[in-house]
Amino acid sequence: MVAIGEVRGRKLTEVTNPYDCMNCPLQDCRELRPLEPGQRAYMNSIKQGEQLFGRGDTILREEEDAGFLYTVLEGVLIRYLSLEDGRRQIVNFMFPGDLVGLQGAFDEPSSHSVEALTDARLCVFKRSDFVHLITENPRLGYDVTWLAAKEETALEGHIVSLGQRSAKERVVFLAVWLLDRAISTDIVQEGNVLRIPVTQSQIADMLGLSLVHTNRTMRALDRENLVQWDKREICVPDMKKASDFASFELSRNGRRPFI
Repeated sequence: MVAIGEVRGRKLTEVTNPYDCMNCPLQDCRELRPLEPGQRAYMNSIKQGEQLFGRGDTILREEEDAGFLYTVLEGVLIRYLSLEDGRRQIVNFMFPGDLVGLQGAFDEPSSHSVEALTDARLCVFKRSDFVHLITENPRLGYDVTWLAAKEETALEGHIVSLGQRSAKERVVFLAVWLLDRAISTDIVQEGNVLRIPVTQSQIADMLGLSLVHTNRTMRALDRENLVQWDKREICVPDMKKASDFASFELSRNGRRPFI
């Protein structure tokens, strides 16, 4: 198996020694459910290779008919929608094990754009192969459906933030959600620290706040020792206290599937 070096006319960094799915590093993530050997063998048979994206690189563009789906192997991505005047709304973050471009699996143009928030490594699959996957591998097909449903659940939480939570609650909810996802994929550091370069402008985009209000809110939360957030990392000293403040339900050791 060789890595592809071009997608939709864009040259991308090749991965000359991609992981064999039989030795996928995601198998060792404590909150991801390991694939059975037969499932890994099947995924290995349809995997096209891996691609490296640098921070700020675009993986998918809105209204684009993408021919590929991706599984995040390393790194964190953002999913967003853009307005004609250049404003954008970040709607979600994507972590290792997440499936990117799911809407394209059902023969529709992408409804959103996806950008690498950090350097990222993605497994690449042809969109057309997922028709066979769903019909011939019912369990994997069920997992695709589960991932779509879980994405919708996450969006519901973010919608409630936009409509009902105060500015402080919005920022804390987002912080504990990000830490909770990071913990589940083993990318959090000791002391509940997530090293991720999220700017205040991006936080404002996600939460529907002005940049000035976002800055004031983050400084207040730092003084209250609820969330310490700078441009390089997030720290939530007490996850239970912060989750109670934002009415966020922490993960209960359930194991997410991945494809």
